[in-house]
Amino acid sequence: MMIVGWAHGLAFVSIFVIGCWALKDMGAPNFSCSDMSPSAQIPTSVHALKPADIKIVAALGDSLTAANGAGAPREDAVAILLQYRGLAFQGGGDKGLDGHITVPNILRKFNPTIFGYANGVSASDVWEKAHLNLGFPGAESGDLVGQARQLVQLMQTHSEVNVQDDWKLINIFIGGNDVCAECKDTLNNATGPHSAIQFGKNLRDTIQILYDHLPRTLISLTGMFNMKMLRMVDNGQIFCQGLHVFECPCESDKGFTDQQISDVCEGYMKAEQDIQDQGIFEKDDFSFVIQPFFEDDIIPPELANGKIDLDFFAADCFHFSQFGHAAVSKYLWNNLMQPIGQKNRKANLSNYELDMVCPDPNCPFIRTTKNSKDCTQFFKPTKLY
Repeated sequence: MMIVGWAHGLAFVSIFVIGCWALKDMGAPNFSCSDMSPSAQIPTSVHALKPADIKIVAALGDSLTAANGAGAPREDAVAILLQYRGLAFQGGGDKGLDGHITVPNILRKFNPTIFGYANGVSASDVWEKAHLNLGFPGAESGDLVGQARQLVQLMQTHSEVNVQDDWKLINIFIGGNDVCAECKDTLNNATGPHSAIQFGKNLRDTIQILYDHLPRTLISLTGMFNMKMLRMVDNGQIFCQGLHVFECPCESDKGFTDQQISDVCEGYMKAEQDIQDQGIFEKDDFSFVIQPFFEDDIIPPELANGKIDLDFFAADCFHFSQFGHAAVSKYLWNNLMQPIGQKNRKANLSNYELDMVCPDPNCPFIRTTKNSKDCTQFFKPTKLY
């Protein structure tokens, strides 16, 4: 993560040739649902929020939200510095769903006028391209507070957003850079700047800002993943191992064991879960939900011969390629549609043919804690006689 200065039916896989290198991508031109309409009236409850009701989409995070290197040729290490944020799984809108799967591109099928997704290559402060995708390389959980304040300011000052009336989906993914620095903390690791305690506080402080200033908002947090997987990815990849020394010092530190990496990541997962379980950011028009598809140990994407599928990754074997972003988008979307308590907690990143699900006809909303427990208070299916 650390870069300093630096449908139903099968998905459609496309390959574009750049020089001698094939740039693989995945779209879903045949994705459709029986009901893709908005609510008959704009909902007042976040627990009755259909995908088509979303007017604004935003993203906070690090270089994976900025999509560093996602569109870069594998032989071009310098291009890892480029932020292809239009390809980002939680905040990009390049190519439309026919050409590239992202959560915003899926939402555009439900509401073509949705606003906030990024296009093209840019830093987070280039409004015309980045829009509300505010993730930036090197960001740690402590940086989310500044991103949240910036997001509030942008929403309050740009005419494309009606802060009071528009329903907003804010996607967050953070933690990789915290793990990459945790082993270097000089303080007691239980309470240090990259501890699970501090990580949880940073996340709570971030959500509090959004809770205080943004009505009609659903916060979707992509849960932390176990970064020991990266050691499996770069095994035998000398070029990538060299880059990881700078990108993620703790991953490259052999004195920092796989078990220690797992313990840190699981501590972050627990901190995230505690926030959801406490219900401190729940009200009629605001909710916080974890999408936990990364939570269980994940196996790197593999080819039929058992080797790592490097097409999933950018040139550094660390960030996602555009193909990787498309694959991850499927899991994130499906988690959004799955009730809490029944969400997929283990992504098989080798399964590129995973179907993207549609909203449940009996509860056609983005799932929250309350509508997962009892949807009937928010939706009563039409009886067939």
